[in-house]
Amino acid sequence: MNLFGRNSFHRRAQPSAAPVATAAPGAGATATAVLPDPALASLTGEWLIDPAHSRIGFSVRHAMVTTVRGAFPQYESRLYFDGREPSRSRADLVLYTSSVDTGVEQRDAHLVGRQFLDAATYPRMTFTSTAVRLVDKDVYRMTGDLTIKETTRPIDLDLAYIGHVTDAFGDERVGFDGTTTINRSDWGLSYDAKLAQGGAMVSETVRLQFDIAAIRNTAGV
Repeated sequence: MNLFGRNSFHRRAQPSAAPVATAAPGAGATATAVLPDPALASLTGEWLIDPAHSRIGFSVRHAMVTTVRGAFPQYESRLYFDGREPSRSRADLVLYTSSVDTGVEQRDAHLVGRQFLDAATYPRMTFTSTAVRLVDKDVYRMTGDLTIKETTRPIDLDLAYIGHVTDAFGDERVGFDGTTTINRSDWGLSYDAKLAQGGAMVSETVRLQFDIAAIRNTAGV
């Protein structure tokens, strides 16, 4: 996948498995822990999501037989990635609910209305990370607080490292793909219309998707 829309995209060539820490002999434990790839240490620093090459979106089953996909194109981001100590990484996102876009104007109007996002009353959704750990080679689990309509609940977001590149303009870029699922009713999105045959018009389960291309922040903000 060409994440940045350029033929010059470079993915790290077949990296060896990340180092592991092994229990000491005689300790009676066989568990191993994934350690950070030393090659990622150079990526430590602040990054800004590039909206032109990123997508923060969702998908949800509709009428039990189709999937509706949408995105929030208007947002603000602040990211810090620590390639040496992933636990020091962090992320803050603010998404503007009125920007929701599913490609159908009537449906978008319904989503920003009171039965769903109620954008007039709650113009922002936020995500603030609280912990990050490496769970597999190139896979990070970011735990954080997701706030929708003033309801805050923790979620776990698995982020897969895609690669990094210096583009034709001299900007350093890094790519991550992330996903998690939530139950929309837990955040007060309780629209419950039923089909004539039974079952929900809109599934309770919503898949959140984060396709991230970020540029290193050289301004030091």
